[in-house]
Amino acid sequence: MPDALPHLFPPIQPRHSGMLAVDDIHTIYWEEVGNPKGIPVVFLHGGPGAGMSPQHRRFFNPEHYRVVLFDQRGAGKSTPLGEVRNNTTQLLIEDIERLRKMLGIDQWLVFGGSWGSTLALAYGQAHPERCLGFVLRGIFLCTQKEIDWFLHGSEWFHPEVYDEFIAPIPAEERGNLLQAYVQRIMDPDPAVHWPAVRAWSKFEGRRVFLLPQPDEAPSDILDLGVGRMESHYMANLGFFSDNQLLANVDRIAHLPAVIVQGRYDVICPPVSAWRLQQAWGDHAVLKMIPDAGHGAMEQGISRALVQATEQFRQQGRFA
Repeated sequence: MPDALPHLFPPIQPRHSGMLAVDDIHTIYWEEVGNPKGIPVVFLHGGPGAGMSPQHRRFFNPEHYRVVLFDQRGAGKSTPLGEVRNNTTQLLIEDIERLRKMLGIDQWLVFGGSWGSTLALAYGQAHPERCLGFVLRGIFLCTQKEIDWFLHGSEWFHPEVYDEFIAPIPAEERGNLLQAYVQRIMDPDPAVHWPAVRAWSKFEGRRVFLLPQPDEAPSDILDLGVGRMESHYMANLGFFSDNQLLANVDRIAHLPAVIVQGRYDVICPPVSAWRLQQAWGDHAVLKMIPDAGHGAMEQGISRALVQATEQFRQQGRFA
């Protein structure tokens, strides 16, 4: 079967992988691919809770990059799956630092999309001295407005998807749809939480691409990770203070960044990318992809991401 994304680098297997215990509850899965003497880069997946995929390794030239990927707490191969205890943005930042120190890396390029862009910004603002630059996609600043849009904005563009999402929730609870879903998703009874996490994951998945895609088969790992982690983090406003990530951009504004944004992204609308670039200033380049939604693997977005990593390795900056 021909490669649907031939502009990505060829599939590659990890050189090293392992499980790192980060506290008494959580153990995270990590892996390394590419050149052990190359430019270090850390890949931060979305969701939160979506986990990484083998496709994510393909954004980087393996002859020139040392790529570190990991599943965040509660996601993918990390254990326990879907666990919200000891699961905050601040603890995820500590995990990134543990990995960096364990692997003997002084500084690295930070690459993240969607929630991964949120975590990349939070990590960079906490540890700017450890960052070489940023490649960010589908910007999500985790503000109340963005969360409200995620839950309700789809009614304007995907009314049938929205109606299906709210259908399991009694009318009297729809005034706080997030809390209604959190109650069900966190319920210990599988008969209650599995339908809720499936509905949440499907609600997001059907809006990712600009053009409609066939519904994917249910995935226990993806559905539980996404349903639990996204609702948990949204209910806690990402564990940020109001407008924190924009307010603190000055901490990283001296570093180079490229921001790749789908013009018709209905999950993370372009206004956040625009405001981030305006706050960042001259060192950040915004690349608005005219024929794309939210998906990292859409043609225009994936091409722009590869172009960004190639330009950084060649020049140390973005044009």
